[in-house]
Amino acid sequence: MTNFSRILVPIDFGETSDLALDAALSLAEKFAASVTLVHVSWIPPDLGFGANIRWPHEEMSDGAKKAFGEAVTEAKKRYGRVDGVHVGGEAWQAILETAEDRESDLIVMGTHGRRGLSRLFLGSVAEKVVRMSPVPVLTISGKPEREAKRDALSELARGEGRS
Repeated sequence: MTNFSRILVPIDFGETSDLALDAALSLAEKFAASVTLVHVSWIPPDLGFGANIRWPHEEMSDGAKKAFGEAVTEAKKRYGRVDGVHVGGEAWQAILETAEDRESDLIVMGTHGRRGLSRLFLGSVAEKVVRMSPVPVLTISGKPEREAKRDALSELARGEGRS
């Protein structure tokens, strides 16, 4: 059996990252592993529409840092071997770079299960991490995604999903 000693948990303050954190802390206790939380802030580029339109970059960054600090503090209360790192950049790349820097041997992350146009335009951070990661990645689905998967499986079992 693989023994995980350093677990990385990307968090975005949503339901699925909360579920991923719960799973990671449970695994960390079983393996006596350390846990690193990572939050990736992406600042939208200036689109050049004029001096009157600006993103509130500083406010966004300050808010993310504050929320992240609170998340790390709460996780430490639940399990003592937790630290955090707040980085910027493209989420999937920053997650993989942090995993490498921290010598993580497992990544536990939530997945939003986007479909259709939102997936086309937003992409899937979890999918890119899974495809590109040299270490195992455990993905955790939210309730709506789990229900959609159950419904799809039921349709297949009834023969409704066949063309």
